[in-house]
Amino acid sequence: MSDTAGLTQLMDEIVVCRACPRLVEWREKVAVEKRAAFAGETYWGRPVPSFGDPEARVLVVGLAPAAHGANRTGRMFTGDRSGEWLFASMHRTGFANQPTSVHRDDGLQLSGAWIAAPVRCAPPGNKPTIAERDTCFPYLVRELGLLSDVRVLIALGGFAWDAGLRAASAVGEPVPRPKPRFGHGTDVDLGRFTMIGCYHVSQQNTFTGRLTEDMLDSVFLRARTLAGL
Repeated sequence: MSDTAGLTQLMDEIVVCRACPRLVEWREKVAVEKRAAFAGETYWGRPVPSFGDPEARVLVVGLAPAAHGANRTGRMFTGDRSGEWLFASMHRTGFANQPTSVHRDDGLQLSGAWIAAPVRCAPPGNKPTIAERDTCFPYLVRELGLLSDVRVLIALGGFAWDAGLRAASAVGEPVPRPKPRFGHGTDVDLGRFTMIGCYHVSQQNTFTGRLTEDMLDSVFLRARTLAGL
């Protein structure tokens, strides 16, 4: 059984973190200046906690919160185009009770899945520095240790792929050498886990057709099979 109390405590620690000055300044600046379309909303403007089913067998790993998505709504992949793609697919493949994710109190519930990110604050240009990545990394390691039922990691993009390899190693699982290269649909055996690579659900990939709905659904359906769901 996963440590639900431990996960709650970890999320409470994450949302008050101020360890990276550049990220703190940026997330709070965005929350004040806002985007015109959301001018009447109160932005979250803090580190974004993970969410999902504490008994998850599948862990979805992204990159970082979007400035006007999760940094606004306070929930991973919520309120932006990336989330529209992700949760629509998770709904089609049986991981989510609804296909949309508008705000953190919209009734969305995940079953068998948990969503996290290696970096918990929105970074300028969606590009955290190496130091910011490494400062935030222990949260993911602790999370992976607390989610004892997880058997499959879905890495959304190369950044998440590298984070997944490092986190698996940090919790004592074997990582092949040389380091496995990221690729869409590529999977790697990490002892307790199997990690599947998936192109990120960013507009750069979905608008250009690099990532299609069928490609995304295939990854989640394979994850279901590997996780025994």
